[in-house]
Amino acid sequence: MTRVANLELTLPATGARLAGLRSGPGAPTSRTPRVLALHGWLDNSLSWRSVLDGLDGFEVVCIDFPGHGASPPRPAAARYHFDDYVFDVLGALDALGWDDAHLLGHSLGGAVASVTAAACPERVRTLSVVEGLGPLTAPGDRTAENWRKAVRTARERPRRVHRDRASAIDARVRNSDLPRAAAERLAERGLDEVDGGWQWRHDQRLTWPSTQRYTEPQVLDLLAAIDAPTLCVLATPRSRLLPDGLMERRAAAVRTLQLIEIEGGHHVHMQQPDAVSRRIKDHIHAHHADH
Repeated sequence: MTRVANLELTLPATGARLAGLRSGPGAPTSRTPRVLALHGWLDNSLSWRSVLDGLDGFEVVCIDFPGHGASPPRPAAARYHFDDYVFDVLGALDALGWDDAHLLGHSLGGAVASVTAAACPERVRTLSVVEGLGPLTAPGDRTAENWRKAVRTARERPRRVHRDRASAIDARVRNSDLPRAAAERLAERGLDEVDGGWQWRHDQRLTWPSTQRYTEPQVLDLLAAIDAPTLCVLATPRSRLLPDGLMERRAAAVRTLQLIEIEGGHHVHMQQPDAVSRRIKDHIHAHHADH
């Protein structure tokens, strides 16, 4: 099994801290592929743990986004706007001293990686996304409605305390397609024992509604600007989180994209880590020497 160590980064521009995991050869060289891996919403860096075993020989850093896993939350006056995650990624690259990297993302992390690749092509060698090509969208004529919903429901609520660890994991699995084994893996970095039981550590502001989202034409414009060779892994049968045809239309917007399907759910990289890591490794190897 690949040796994995905890990691903490301080972002140079802001002083913010990000926790994460690091794996790879003891003495990486300038020729060693460098991969920055980004997890999904309410997940943490352990979502990539099994995939790391298939990325042997690569230097891989998996970060916990702010308010997730072991990373501190954003400041009290801040919100969790999607765009800010892109600057977290750029800050992580700066903190690592990496001029560029191969970006890997799942769900939210895939959306963030997609926009980063469009915004800063010089810093992204290849892009690999799992169930996450571009961010969520909303029609422009729902902007006021979404603002009102956000203002109405953005408030602190008592954090639920589960009577035992198993109950907390049950709650994470309920009404989702997250397999229990995957939830147990995420719990290693996402659950805290507190007075009266167990609770999930993520910042509750992560569950507040967004004030606004991109429109689909805006996302297609971003995807069309991606220069990096791109691999998009989709689960089959299609996740209920993705409207029919949406990912295919987005994939068609990327000039150099390979689309593959692997049997599983939205967390297919945790269900089929060997198949997913093999495709990612082949994709990175095919293009690493191009730079």
